[in-house]
Amino acid sequence: MADAPDAVPDGEFDFAHRAVSDQSFENALAKARAGDRLTVDDGVELITTGTDTSGIDPARKEQVLEAADRRRAEVVGDEVTFVANLNNNVTTACNTGCLFCNFKDRSEQFRSEYQEAHDGFTKTPAESREIVRDAVDRGIYEVCSVSGLHPAFALDDEHREVLETSDRGDLNYRPPAEYDTDPGTYCEQIRAMAVGGVHVHSMTPEEAYHARRGTDWSYEEVFGRLADAGLDSVPGTAAEILVDEVREVICPGKIGTDEWIAAMEAAAAVGLDTTATIMYGHVENARHRVEHLRRVRELQDRTGAITEFVPLSFVHEATPLYERGMVSGGASADEDELMIAVSRLFLDNVTHIQSSWVKYGDAQGLKMLTCGADDFMGTILSEEITKRAGGDYGEFRSVREYADMISAVGRTPVERSTDYERRRTVDPDADVLGPRLGPKADGTPLVERER
Repeated sequence: MADAPDAVPDGEFDFAHRAVSDQSFENALAKARAGDRLTVDDGVELITTGTDTSGIDPARKEQVLEAADRRRAEVVGDEVTFVANLNNNVTTACNTGCLFCNFKDRSEQFRSEYQEAHDGFTKTPAESREIVRDAVDRGIYEVCSVSGLHPAFALDDEHREVLETSDRGDLNYRPPAEYDTDPGTYCEQIRAMAVGGVHVHSMTPEEAYHARRGTDWSYEEVFGRLADAGLDSVPGTAAEILVDEVREVICPGKIGTDEWIAAMEAAAAVGLDTTATIMYGHVENARHRVEHLRRVRELQDRTGAITEFVPLSFVHEATPLYERGMVSGGASADEDELMIAVSRLFLDNVTHIQSSWVKYGDAQGLKMLTCGADDFMGTILSEEITKRAGGDYGEFRSVREYADMISAVGRTPVERSTDYERRRTVDPDADVLGPRLGPKADGTPLVERER
């Protein structure tokens, strides 16, 4: 694990990748409009609205957004999808030290010998089962679980035995007995959440790396055991920016780009669907963003397993990057719109592009649906990650709200399954609206809330 970098003035990182291009904006736009496969230089021209001028050109930006919206209509039509889901993040205990994150809590705080109060949490498998079972009874289709790298986590009992008998000091492992709450093993947590026919979407590449530390097991072995425990699909988070010179600044303790890709390929190899993300708007530049898109596109060319791509705009408040003066803020609204649009145009082999209302808010999230996005995330009955970083756009979205918002912008609201294979059109004029695709969904609203 590398040491975190010292603070540097905003924007003054000495990166080898720079936002320059041998292409012209006009040529790149023509290729995008024609549906040709774009190069990285094409993508740089589009996402910057031309490297021949500084700043974002408003007229050129609208041309890029129009091309992306037209492509969206050609690929998926006017439907806007969403999934009825629950976020059940198991633990905030983590000592990876990512500078963009304020979700985690130093794992030392969770040890029984630590006496000071903290806001972190760890759930036992039994607690996870109770939370998910209740949500399934209320109608969710999917449980999504992304957690900190708790030192007591092991893949399963065999992995725990390996960790406890190892004499290596670099495995970030402590036995559960040293903590007030035992998180169990990854397989125990997956089995606990796999109740009532719910779809379990969990185990990022970073968590998979944590689940094989100290062994010579392949990622295929790890994901195979997790699939046997009930895992249905893998979130392609922990991607941040898939360029190592950026990762060395913002998350030096995390796996590198090649390791992330290897884990994603392994998940696909054992039959698991995946998603892919980008977390942008911090220290990276335009070329880094497009290089990231290139790596995702190439991964999809090889696996075909990515069901959706999710651009995540960096929420800077209360993060070490901001507190240390390494960034002064996040992406602008123009940059957000161009990120969605160029994702649609560049990722010609990924059908669905998601707009995150948690990151963008309602108004801007809806705007993204005219910039190339066609999915509007999920109900997420709990969402701790963005909230801890300073996000303030809420933690829950009802089916009624989805129907009203999507139909108000002239699009068709559609409830979907995680893999997009099951879909049902939602009637915004219905008196009562709730999910219907979940294993126990009957149209009853997920949450009755006072207005």
